[in-house]
Amino acid sequence: MIAVKRALISVSDKKGLVDLAGELSRLGVEILSTGGTARLLRENNIKVIDVSDYTGFPEMLDGRVKTLHPKIHAGLLALRDNPGHRKTLEEHQIGLIDMVVVNLYPFEKTVAKEGVSRQEAIENIDIGGPSMLRSAAKNHQSVAVVSSPNQYAQVLKELKENKGSISRQTAERLATEVFKLTAGYDAAICGYLDSQYKQGKAPERGFPGELNLGFSKIQDLRYGENPHQKAAFYKEKQPKAGLVNLRQLHGKELSFNNILDLNSTWELVMEFKLPAVVVSKHNNPCGVAEDKLLERAYLNAYKCDSLSAFGGIVGLNRDVDLKTAKLIAKSGFLECVIAPGFRPEALSLLKKKKNLRLLELTALGQANDFDLKRVSGGLLLQDKDSGLEELAGLKVVTRKKPTKAQMESLAFAWKVAKHTKSNAIILTRGRRTVGIGAGQMSRVDSVIIAKRKSGKLSLNSCLASDAFFPKPDAIIQASRAGVKAIIQPGGSISDDEVIAACNKHKIAMVTTGRRHFKH
Repeated sequence: MIAVKRALISVSDKKGLVDLAGELSRLGVEILSTGGTARLLRENNIKVIDVSDYTGFPEMLDGRVKTLHPKIHAGLLALRDNPGHRKTLEEHQIGLIDMVVVNLYPFEKTVAKEGVSRQEAIENIDIGGPSMLRSAAKNHQSVAVVSSPNQYAQVLKELKENKGSISRQTAERLATEVFKLTAGYDAAICGYLDSQYKQGKAPERGFPGELNLGFSKIQDLRYGENPHQKAAFYKEKQPKAGLVNLRQLHGKELSFNNILDLNSTWELVMEFKLPAVVVSKHNNPCGVAEDKLLERAYLNAYKCDSLSAFGGIVGLNRDVDLKTAKLIAKSGFLECVIAPGFRPEALSLLKKKKNLRLLELTALGQANDFDLKRVSGGLLLQDKDSGLEELAGLKVVTRKKPTKAQMESLAFAWKVAKHTKSNAIILTRGRRTVGIGAGQMSRVDSVIIAKRKSGKLSLNSCLASDAFFPKPDAIIQASRAGVKAIIQPGGSISDDEVIAACNKHKIAMVTTGRRHFKH
């Protein structure tokens, strides 16, 4: 057990502090404190010693230096069973500190504010707090370290039950929480400074030698991809955009799979400028459409593959109006609808569907610059596959040139292909999909699947392929389906044969020079 006789308290978040300090005082614990914390305790008639009086050294540099002193850190770090350490403390008249109660400057809240200056952010980087926490946590066999108001109740309960002592098991658990906290705190600072670096248009860098990731848990989930897997949802430190800013307006709790599908749906629907709708299932679109009218875009997206849409996710890039809501309500079983907002009458109508999850996401745009994929024992990191710059430099490689209308349809199909699992084949007419073949091991099989799903609508359609055609066989299948124009990256050793097949079947083809694999 750790007998708590002296505690150092210095907190930014003062929630629950008076109750904790009052109980420590009643247990006979001597309290050291600083600044506003000491002032609050005195106002509540709790006896406290200023750290500056204890160390014999004043606070300085506008409060930047308060607790960075040997009388503090030696009192925390000294090994109680080490005779040499005890002798050193006696020689320098340094007392032991048995408990630290510290929480940190609100750096993350500060940088999350609109218009925060770089100087304000820098001033909210805590130095003394993490130093005390880490010193106490390192010596947790002798020091109890309390880093969050959420821990006060359990700590007080144990102190009362053990007459002013804390178990070593509790001290070890509290120390572990400290290192989680400081790691996340440093990651948030690193992330902020890194973003400032990029905004300053500094010279391009390679990937970091050390990768520091900071995430905090939003919620536990009922289970993962399957019921036997446990799962939780985490957010990055201060994301400015992204799915973590979701606000659920209606429906049952989100599942692990819902969140994955919502993310892929949202990223695709935000590619479009006109009103657009994506219906997706299992991380793949099964229908996409863009139109001047949102309700028409919904109808076209849903009709593309209404069979696969059962139990799917609907994403819209405009507020859901009543006409669109009526179509959604008649569409059978859907898991989720995600949109920037819902008109009151539309929300009222859709709320009648008890289990339909309605989600509002107003923080538009991309959330981060990197894509991370976990592998056994490690992590893969890559730039996000963002932007479609290649559409500005398309190259016509066949004798037949696509018409203006076909070019618009090809550009639309290319956006969808980018967000569809490879091998991906997208059939479109105008700005709507009519058939999608996704996730196949053979590209020609994806063409056959897309044709089968489209039926007669494949006649006079346009086709997008996320990667090059290794053989002309897919072109032959496309011709049989009635495809009239194709967009693909090019770059195959069989390009000449593929182009010859297009010329033979009077299909126009353009190449982008860039592929969009999605694994």
